[in-house]
Amino acid sequence: MSRNKDDWINQRAYSIWEEEGRPHDRGGAHWQQAAAEYEQLERTRASADGNELIEMLRRTGRLMRAAENDALRVVRPEQKPARKAIRRA
Repeated sequence: MSRNKDDWINQRAYSIWEEEGRPHDRGGAHWQQAAAEYEQLERTRASADGNELIEMLRRTGRLMRAAENDALRVVRPEQKPARKAIRRA
């Protein structure tokens, strides 16, 4: 176990302990919860260059190219593009 991992788990376990009102005899449970959270974060971490995240966004339809400058932007599914009002004569 690396030192950074131990430090992260220690700090998270301490935070959980404080959030629960500093109960006695729950250190093991807090450590296990913090360790599980750390493992979950490690499993969901994107690659250093972000290619995995970009590919996932493309697959889910949340990544689009802007027409003006061809830059990438993320669009949340709940966001809908504004519609222009059409005036009829």
